[in-house]
Amino acid sequence: MKLTDNVLRSFRVAKVFRENSDKINCFDFSSNGETIISSSDDDSLVLYDCQEGKPKRTLYSKKYGVDLIRYTHAANTVVYSSNKIDDTIRYLSLHDNKYIRYFPGHNKRVTSLSMSPVDDTFISGSLDKTIRLWDLRSPNCQGLMHLQGKPVCSFDPEDGQTVRPAGPFATFKLQYDRTCEWTGLKFSNDGKLILVSTNGGALRLLDAFKGAVMHSFGGYNNSKAVTLEASFTPDSQFIMIGSEDGKVHVWNAESGMKVAVLDGKHTGPVTCLQFNPKFMTFASACSNMAFWLPTIDD
Repeated sequence: MKLTDNVLRSFRVAKVFRENSDKINCFDFSSNGETIISSSDDDSLVLYDCQEGKPKRTLYSKKYGVDLIRYTHAANTVVYSSNKIDDTIRYLSLHDNKYIRYFPGHNKRVTSLSMSPVDDTFISGSLDKTIRLWDLRSPNCQGLMHLQGKPVCSFDPEDGQTVRPAGPFATFKLQYDRTCEWTGLKFSNDGKLILVSTNGGALRLLDAFKGAVMHSFGGYNNSKAVTLEASFTPDSQFIMIGSEDGKVHVWNAESGMKVAVLDGKHTGPVTCLQFNPKFMTFASACSNMAFWLPTIDD
């Protein structure tokens, strides 16, 4: 089944999970698409089975809190940032609920965390105005960049290249919008596009090689400057973001035209949104987790 405008318009919520008592701040699909793990402001990590459509297990990080959860290349281990006590990044085995390693260094909240697609390195950006490069095998920071402001950072899925506001092979200057700040940066799976999300009511789609703004997307609600996650579909053809009123907005990446506004009946802002990397489903979250499926074959 191929993703088309009509297929995307047909998506409906198939299941809603109410495992959390507070906002889900992040989730991540495993690379095989079979599981998804969420982190929440209620200090819980919930593991879901995507194929059976049910929660498998709940773990807690009550002492340190949990945010920005990311699978490593092993499906039973994750890294995540802390939002209590300190700003250390933690490496957890889901199998026995034990920490494998700690990554201390940041002295303010970590706001960006990205795992390399090709090896055991990951990067983190923090309100301390630094980006740090790490290796899962060592607690010591492998690289450090000092920046002028709050950083957002990500890995190129094609070759594992790190992108930061000043990248390793190119630097782009974009017109600065004083009404909002950047909150996220994602590459398309083909490595050709960069999606920049803000805490305002606009998204920007960039050419990853030239830095040119290809499209700006708006028309979704974000009056309270919430950090809303924007995502590409796995085929890089569509762009999605949640909104303050619980809806999901979808655009065609090539034409820039809005394709659909989907109502997920979310009770709060849709702060997390990702498409499954292997199966025809996506997930969205406020304090509830929703799994979506298409209702037509195109």
